[in-house]
Amino acid sequence: MTVVRRLARPLLSSIFVSGGLEALRNPESKVPAADSVAPPIAAKLPYLPEDTETLVKINAGVQVGAGLMLALGRLPRLSSVLLAGSLVPTTLAGHRFWEESDPTRRAAQQLHFFKNLGLLGGLMLAAVDTEGRPGLAWRAQHATHHAAATTRRTRRTARLEAKLAARSARQKLHV
Repeated sequence: MTVVRRLARPLLSSIFVSGGLEALRNPESKVPAADSVAPPIAAKLPYLPEDTETLVKINAGVQVGAGLMLALGRLPRLSSVLLAGSLVPTTLAGHRFWEESDPTRRAAQQLHFFKNLGLLGGLMLAAVDTEGRPGLAWRAQHATHHAAATTRRTRRTARLEAKLAARSARQKLHV
């Protein structure tokens, strides 16, 4: 792992770990903001409870768990996707700047909204980072080409051996 990745991953994940821990300690403070976003999302996804406080705790748990995984470099692509998935409803629930009438609060919410968009961009980059190794698509394509080449070689070898066997059989008949 490069030095940049070793530093960037914990830096990127720190906001999720700290925010998730805060939400786990004090989920009640997040419930009023999440009430407009969480239940409609839970209704569309199976197995999720419809209780907003429980949804806030689940989201916080995902942020802490995936944030720690990303910080430690364990399954970084998966943890980045999980964090991105948890960031979208968090942003939509907590930073609805377009609903604010007070210019100061509107500016603060807008700042947090765009900060979260920047974090989302960083998570997207982390999600596609293969650390210089080929991605799954390349590996699958390479395996397909390798299998096709092996099949062609095997077919050629089988034809050659069949010709040799036929020639040997003809020679035994003439002897």
